[in-house]
Amino acid sequence: MTDEQINAAISAVYGWDADYCACLNAMHEAESAIFNAFAPVYAQQLVLVTRAESCGDREFYCATARQRAEAFLRTLGKWEGGQR
Repeated sequence: MTDEQINAAISAVYGWDADYCACLNAMHEAESAIFNAFAPVYAQQLVLVTRAESCGDREFYCATARQRAEAFLRTLGKWEGGQR
C-alpha cells in the first residue's frame, strides 16, 4: 500500500485525519485505541513488519511510523497487498 492508502485506511477506521505514515504521535493515538483488544496480535505483526527476532529486539522498539501503520492495518485485517 502507498502512504496515501495507508493514511486513508486508518482514517476510515477512526475518522481521524492524520499522516500516520510519518507521525509517531498519530500512530501512538491509533495504537492506544486498539491496545487493550489487540496488543498481542499487534505486537506479533510489528515483529513481522520490522523483521525483528522478537518483541525484545531493537527493530521492534525502533519501528518507524510507517511500520507501525502497516502492523496496525494488518492487525485489523485491513492491509491490502502482499504477505510478508
